[in-house]
Amino acid sequence: QVQLVESGGGSVQAGGSLSLSCAVSGYTSRMGWFRQYPGKEREGVAAIGGGGGGTSYADSVRGRFTISEDNAKNTLYLQMNSLKPEDSALYYCAADTHVGGWFPSLNLQSYNCWGQGTQVTVSL
Repeated sequence: QVQLVESGGGSVQAGGSLSLSCAVSGYTSRMGWFRQYPGKEREGVAAIGGGGGGTSYADSVRGRFTISEDNAKNTLYLQMNSLKPEDSALYYCAADTHVGGWFPSLNLQSYNCWGQGTQVTVSL
């Protein structure tokens, strides 16, 4: 059974940076980061395809956020720079545990395994 454990959330002032980590146990193909605002559906922020299948970013974060993975450490990362107050949300790590998820996806339905979430708060 795949388990995902996020860490690295916290509070930062606008313009600052935070790095999120997701420790992965078990097989995964594509992986992604999602965020959720209160009362809203989760939205895709960044994704990475299995086996080096490329990356994808939401327009709102492209150029500011970077998704990466360290297969030796079984860890997924999200480096967030130039943070804005509107980036404040609960961030989730997501994984597709099916074989064949070679391409990145920001679609919620592409993932079947989720972490517990980590809060990011950006203040003015």
